[in-house]
Amino acid sequence: MTLIKPFKALRPQAQSAKQVASRPYDVLNSAEAKIEAQGNPYSFLHITKSEIDLSANVDVHSQEVYQQAKDNLTAFIKRDILFKENKDCYYIYRLIMNGRSQTGLVCVSSVDDYEKDIIKKHEFTRPEKELDRINHIKTSGAQTGNVFLAYRNNKTIDDIILKWMQVKQPVYDFISDDSIQHTIWIVNDNDTINQITNIFAKEIPCTYIADGHHRAASAAKVRKALGKDATDNSNYFLTTLFPSNQLFIMDYNRVVKDLNGLSVDEFLLALQENFLIEKIGLKEFKPQQPHEFGLFIQNKWYKLVAKEGTYSNDPIGVLDVSILQNNVLDKILNIKDPRTDNRIDFVGGMRGLGELEKRVKSNEMKAAFSLYPVTIHQLFDIADSGNVMPPKSTWFEPKLRDGLLTHLIYE
Repeated sequence: MTLIKPFKALRPQAQSAKQVASRPYDVLNSAEAKIEAQGNPYSFLHITKSEIDLSANVDVHSQEVYQQAKDNLTAFIKRDILFKENKDCYYIYRLIMNGRSQTGLVCVSSVDDYEKDIIKKHEFTRPEKELDRINHIKTSGAQTGNVFLAYRNNKTIDDIILKWMQVKQPVYDFISDDSIQHTIWIVNDNDTINQITNIFAKEIPCTYIADGHHRAASAAKVRKALGKDATDNSNYFLTTLFPSNQLFIMDYNRVVKDLNGLSVDEFLLALQENFLIEKIGLKEFKPQQPHEFGLFIQNKWYKLVAKEGTYSNDPIGVLDVSILQNNVLDKILNIKDPRTDNRIDFVGGMRGLGELEKRVKSNEMKAAFSLYPVTIHQLFDIADSGNVMPPKSTWFEPKLRDGLLTHLIYE
């Protein structure tokens, strides 16, 4: 069963919460983070993307960057921008985007559960991204990034959370610059805390990583690296648990740098073996159902439909990310391992199809593919089977903000 615990969050003063809250470190590059944090000395990006306070020539994976993150975190605490809760608490975090809300429980989850597969995974991780978070956690002493977990919804948990939200006042409630409302309640009643902990221990057999595989893997490896110096806090990592009926998965699209030596005409001809191709033209094409794909190349959109018999019906083979990987990226473009091949990049659906066009029109990329999103039930089925999806298969929105609730691994 699932082991979760309340924790003493490091969090901002209420009047500073909106200024502190920042988008997750892995949805912004350094240049975007620098622009977003400009003029805001309270932005948590000074900690999660601390290279913005250093020379533009600095290696973002250098120890100098991680030390800067630690120094900035220390400064935030000294300036009383952030303070540590005086008792272990759970936190309720509600996000509202475009009129749709989702509410999760912020807690710390067990590293042992992660290693025993009680916390289930659905994708492999990339070693260089793991190492980045390992170094950030070890040097700063903090888990600044939240791991987004899902569980099969439980009515008792739903009722407890709903009642608490109805009778208690939130500690934070603001609308971020991207029009998403963020509201957080503190659950500090011991009886309620114990009730929540016991329900997860007795009734929730497992949780599923929805977003944050690298953050979870890094927390486990930090504990191992600490060895005899491991703290009780390092046995846990920062998570927010959402019931499955509230989650919204967006498409996770692909861009490629080249066509593996083929001309555009040769590439389109090769696609015809396994896809029906329709030229759309200048209008963006967003797939409307499984097994449809958009292709943007030479400033034109094409609709691709996978032919019958070109894919299997097993839980992984039927996924559109698998169909694209097997029949296009691997077979035609020779991109065997998208986790490590630098000829491919991934673009979350929140950025829109315009971002795909931008990457291709700038000549940074040669072609872009839009996909139909994976469902939460497909994710659960694959994780339960012990298999993994191709990397970057799911994009969840809205995103939790960094900086509102941080878990310190050193007291």
